[in-house]
Amino acid sequence: MSSPWLALPDGSARRRTRRVVSESWERARSNALDPERLLPDLAVGEDVLVDFRSAHPLAPVLPVIRKLLVRDAEGSGLLVAVGDEMGRLLWVEGDRAAKRRAEQMRFVEGAGWSEQQVGTSAPGTALALDHGIQIHDAEHFNRLVHGWSCTAVPVHDPETRRILGVIDITGDERAVDPHTLPLIEATAAAAEAELMVLRLQALRERGDRAAQSTSIAGFGAPAPRASTPPSPARARPAALHVLGRDTGELVTAAGPFELSTRHSEIVTLLAWHREGLSASRLADLVYGDDAVVTLRAEMVRLRRVLESSGSGIVVESRPYRLTTPVELDAHHVVSLLDRGAHRVALAAYRGPLLPGSEAPGVDEVRTRLRVRLREAMLTDAALDVLLDYAGTEEGQGDAEVWTAALRLLPPKSPRRAGIVAHLESLER
Repeated sequence: MSSPWLALPDGSARRRTRRVVSESWERARSNALDPERLLPDLAVGEDVLVDFRSAHPLAPVLPVIRKLLVRDAEGSGLLVAVGDEMGRLLWVEGDRAAKRRAEQMRFVEGAGWSEQQVGTSAPGTALALDHGIQIHDAEHFNRLVHGWSCTAVPVHDPETRRILGVIDITGDERAVDPHTLPLIEATAAAAEAELMVLRLQALRERGDRAAQSTSIAGFGAPAPRASTPPSPARARPAALHVLGRDTGELVTAAGPFELSTRHSEIVTLLAWHREGLSASRLADLVYGDDAVVTLRAEMVRLRRVLESSGSGIVVESRPYRLTTPVELDAHHVVSLLDRGAHRVALAAYRGPLLPGSEAPGVDEVRTRLRVRLREAMLTDAALDVLLDYAGTEEGQGDAEVWTAALRLLPPKSPRRAGIVAHLESLER
């Protein structure tokens, strides 16, 4: 259990602190962070920041956040920041004078403010704990941030409840007024509700277009052949999200829905092996032994699920294959690595592929992707990207990655001491 007394970073004084803060400080120390020399990295460079923003799920709801928070921030000494799920700030708006002062501690668009990078702060700690939090002044682990206070709340996907990002207010003591946390929580809820409304509107519009096409066909336009009925799901490839998730989220024109663990494994393998797989080979990849009868029974259930979902996805036999392309988020990461977009690829890599799966075929794909990413980070990635990778769950215990980062750092970099300490902890 954490002590209720916490030494300040310079060790000169001790004060009583909240348990949530002391536990965050302990996590910072375990990451070998130096509170005297912490300066957030620019995790998203200016050259890709626009692309990051436009592709982020919270981009469509920025008007809601601006209306509820940013509109009144000018002249208040407060900043409103919106970050992604990894703690990288994508938008920082509000009082212009405060924004200029905040640049000294690199509280700027593109900077990484996760706990792993800067220790205790409202944006990073809210993401680490998955709930809203207020951090007062010297509660920040980073000495450069003392004098600032902040309140932050994570934003979730309205359907899957996966964390999409974080909303933060930073400034003087007004940033941690009692009313600030409920205000940001209400803003996050409004943003999530707006996301749901936008999705429903998109689905309705696609349905209207499909109905209109059918109506036109009925007034003399040649109708499609019966073997290929018009399907909204075929307008674009379906997507399957399996990175950092124990079950897959299948997203089609009919909307997103969750697959069971076994069905996630099967669809992942068929999406990865686009040429198709024989029944015996697929059984080996899913079950690890000769279980063709079991596989065929599961395929019957999978076909029923896909049909009832309205996804338009069909699984054919001899060999088993998907007639409709399904793009894995793992495919996207590989494509980005092939193009040399290492920073974006690392951002798209949300964790191991179906980490809870023990299916031999899934483990093979998971390992191949992990090795491909690691090799790209070690051989081609820029220093700041390599350091971001070192801070991930997979990079934390990888001595070779930390050693490579140490070699790339300038001789007088303040980060060298922290990396050396981390390497020594790995050797113990």
